[in-house]
Amino acid sequence: MAYEIRSIPPGTTAAPATGPSPDHGRGQRRGRGTLVAVSDLHVRYDENRDIVERLHPESADDWLLIAGDIGEYLADIRWALALLSSRFAKVVWVPGNHELWTPANDPVQLRGVARYDHLVEICRELGVVTPEDPYPVWEGEGGPVAIAPLFLLYDYSFRMPGLDSKEAALAVAEKAGVVCTDEFFLHPDPYPTREAWCRARVAATEARLAAVPEELPTILVNHFPLVREPTRPLWHPEFALWCGTEATADWPRRFRAATVVYGHLHIPRLLICDGVPHQEVSLGYPREWRRRSTEPGRPVQILPAATAVTSGTTGAHA
Repeated sequence: MAYEIRSIPPGTTAAPATGPSPDHGRGQRRGRGTLVAVSDLHVRYDENRDIVERLHPESADDWLLIAGDIGEYLADIRWALALLSSRFAKVVWVPGNHELWTPANDPVQLRGVARYDHLVEICRELGVVTPEDPYPVWEGEGGPVAIAPLFLLYDYSFRMPGLDSKEAALAVAEKAGVVCTDEFFLHPDPYPTREAWCRARVAATEARLAAVPEELPTILVNHFPLVREPTRPLWHPEFALWCGTEATADWPRRFRAATVVYGHLHIPRLLICDGVPHQEVSLGYPREWRRRSTEPGRPVQILPAATAVTSGTTGAHA
């Protein structure tokens, strides 16, 4: 399956400096391969599972970023990660909200942090990089760049104008008939609330990102968008409550992001926010991708970045 290449407008931060990394010796040759990304594979759908089975790298050196929502059932998640990690040189995974659900008919009934920890254990068995592991450095074209998989959740701060509390925002969303399934299946145990879990994850992740050497740009990979701008086209704007946190609004610039990779919204596109490319890389549900003219499930090329401007580029400045 050929990769999808989205053109990056000039003047963005998508093409980091390509000088040697601190541990890149003078006699060493820069790595090859392509860094690509997908998300929201939702393999419980047979059509999506078929697409995943057809995913192959273009070269043996390619890395794959998976920005969450492989599925809800641990057996499905393990199947997809085992398959893709056997094909790509390196796979980097972050959890989406669906991986954190505890469906009543999943044989594994772990909840909250215990479920997430179990997913990390599965990844480590398979050699898949998680948000709990050291950030790998991409040394291929466009590198060196630190790949930072993030797990942050959301804190209900993407509220509609004029709403100053979670409770008020949830009431408006419920009145509009918009309630995310997370409210029933994504348990925060042992944290009292999902936003408390989010705050803990944001604090821990912020400290880790601050420790990345300043000479290294980053690729920030998170299931949810790091800024609010990508949620603007939502059919139901109330759903933004379950889409991120205002606490990360300055992270792309602050932590030298060459690109932000995210999913969750099922609105695949390239968006430029404050000069930084934000790549939504979701496959989505069959009812969604069937409406598109493009081939579904093509991994999006992140590095090397294509910088020629084309009429198909979408984007806006936050």
